This record gives sequence, C-alpha cells and structure tokens, in this order.
Amino acid sequence: MLTRLGAEHEAVESSLLALQDHAGRRLLEGAELAGGTKNRWAATEQLITQLWVCFDAYTDALEAARELRGRHRWPTQSELAELTDRLCGSSLILPSGAPGATALVLGASAKLSERLSLHELVDRMNAWYAQALDVVVAADAVWSALPARIDLLAAELGRTRQLAHSVGVRPGEHPSGDDLEQITQELGALRSEVISDPLAFWTGAPPGSGHGGGRPDTSRYDRAARALDDVRREVEAVLDVRQDAEQRLLQVRDVLSRADLTLGEARQARAEVLSKIAASEVPAVSGPPTVLYEQLDAAAEHRRHARWHRLSPLLEGLEQRAEEELLRARESLTAVTAPLAVRAELRGRLDAYKAKASRLGLAEDTLLIERYDVARRMLWSAPCDLVAADSAVLRYQQAVAQALAPPAESAARGIGDRRGES
Repeated sequence: MLTRLGAEHEAVESSLLALQDHAGRRLLEGAELAGGTKNRWAATEQLITQLWVCFDAYTDALEAARELRGRHRWPTQSELAELTDRLCGSSLILPSGAPGATALVLGASAKLSERLSLHELVDRMNAWYAQALDVVVAADAVWSALPARIDLLAAELGRTRQLAHSVGVRPGEHPSGDDLEQITQELGALRSEVISDPLAFWTGAPPGSGHGGGRPDTSRYDRAARALDDVRREVEAVLDVRQDAEQRLLQVRDVLSRADLTLGEARQARAEVLSKIAASEVPAVSGPPTVLYEQLDAAAEHRRHARWHRLSPLLEGLEQRAEEELLRARESLTAVTAPLAVRAELRGRLDAYKAKASRLGLAEDTLLIERYDVARRMLWSAPCDLVAADSAVLRYQQAVAQALAPPAESAARGIGDRRGES
C-alpha cells in the first residue's frame, strides 16, 4: 500500500511541476487579461495554490505513515490499526470554505468540516488539476494558433493595400477599398481581444471543465482571411485588366461578332427550312446582342480614361456574357437546322441501302426500284414531309431485307407484305 501511494505521490508531484513550468501558465501570469479569461485565471490561480496545499498535506500524511511503519520491524496490532486508518481511513481534515480560501491540515482543528482519505484526496487533486490544466492549455493553444497568423495576415493586408492603391482601388472609390478598411479594423480588434481574452476564442469543452477536448476558434480569423483573398483576387483582376485590356476587348468584340454571324446563319437556315420542309415547327431566331455591344463601348471608354477598377468587373462580365451569347447562337442554329439534318440522314440511309442492294445483285428488283423512287421523290422534293419520307425509307429497308432473306422466310414476309399493301 505504501509503495503504491508513493508512486502516486511521485506522479502527482511530476504533474504539478509540469503545470508550474507550463508556458501557458507563465504567459497567463504575465498577461494583462480581460473578460472571461481574467475571471477564470483568477479562480485557476487559487486552484493551483490549493493543489500545492493539498499536495503538501498528502506528503505529510505519507511521511507520517512511513514513519509509523518504520518504528518496528514487526508492528503491534495497535500500530497496524493506526497505520490502516492513516492509509485507508478518513484521517485528513478539509476546513470549511471555497477551495481557493482553504487549506488541508492534519490532525484536529477548530474549523473541521470534512474528513478525507488519502484516496479521496488524490481523486480531488486529480479533478482540480484537470480543471487548472484545461484553462492553461486552452489559453496557450489560442495564443499559439492565432496571434502569429493574425500578424502574417496583417502583413499580407499591407501589401495588398499598397497594390490596390496603385490601381485606384481605394476606400470610397471602390467596394474592395472599403473592404480593405473593414479587414484592417477587424484584424486590429481581433488581435487585441485574442491577447487579452484568449479563452473567448476556445470552442468545444469549456476551459476549466476538466473534460479536455476543444480547439481554438479561428472563425473570425478565417472570415477575415477569406475576405482578404476576395479583395486580392479583385485587385489582381484589375491589374490583369490594366495589362491586357485592349486584347481582351478585341476578343470580346470578336466573340460577339461570331455570335452575330451565327445568328445570321440561323435566320437564313430558318427561311430555308420553312421553304423546304413541310409541317415542321422551326423556332424563332433572336436579333443581334445590341445590349452587349453598348456595354462593350462603355468598357472601351473606361479603358481610354484608365478607370481600371471600373473596367475590371465590367470586362469580366462581358467576357462571360459574350461566350454565353455565342453558345446561344450556336444552339439556335442547331435547333433551326435540325429538320435539314434529319432529311440528310434519311437521304444517306436510303442511298446506303440502295448501294447494298446493287452490290448484292438486286438492282433490277422491281419492288425495290418502285419503293426507292417513292422515297427519293419525297426526300428530294420541296417541301419535304419528313414523317412520310421516314416511312418510305423504312419500307425500302424492309423490302431490301425481305429480298435478302431465305426463300421460306421471304415467302412468309411476302404474304404479310401483300396483306399490308392491300
């Protein structure tokens, strides 16, 4: 029993010394704290003081037990009973009052309020130690995670601000300039709060609960970092605009020109379809993108007057809308010419089956010649009825398949075919 208690004593002492030397505890002792951290650290300091008082009481109790056991090689019954009481009984006295204002003592006292065994004392010390360590570790983790990152972000903010000012992105003149000022104020306030009240930036298990877990809350820092990234991308876009604005404007004008030409082709194709294809629904074709041409002229005006911060978002939107306009024009052309594509596919299929029939010696087959001529007249006449032409091509395909089938199967099909024709 004494050996086990001695091992526990060494473990407790090592833990308390590690807590005493913990970097987080030293930082807390020397910091000008505020808010919840100030209150929690005041209570934690009292708890650490109480832990040392408890440890001293534990040390004295253990030494007294060792002294009693060492009096005789063979202890008497009364000595064994006293030793057992010291080691297992409630021989320690806890005075009344809060932990931070009390001390554990041995023996009788006029302020007795609670008796504890050595085992109970160790359990209580472990709980208090966990609570104190949580506070120290949480504060140290926040101070390790945030201030340095905030400083690096502030340095990046300074570089971005200088670059932004060089291209006209300033507060009151550009939204990103206003964003830079807000980020500057937020980082200053955030660093001050992190230094003075680190526990306010701890999420998960609350510091001092003794449950462990939790992590630094970097949500405000992350929001500021994302906001700065957005501003940096905007500034870089403005820089890109300044460097290649003319080329990009020419490219947008070229895309719009191609879209306009494609729409012209679609309008011509629509007229052709309406004249050559019967009973076909042909979608209407819109006019040229005049609004985009007006915006393109405005962008060119911004470039001439070096208004890069205004040109950047306008040009970026123009590039996207011009590509969308070209895609829409191509889709319109495809939709309009779809009936012509169907007619071309039917023509190709009819000619392919005719070539197959000729290759197999069926060029003089009367039924095939008749059905081919019917299908061909439909497909090469205007307006062309695609539904009727598709049926005519299908009948020609069936006739070719019938002519190539074995005699018995061909006879059976011939009967069915004649029945269909009657």
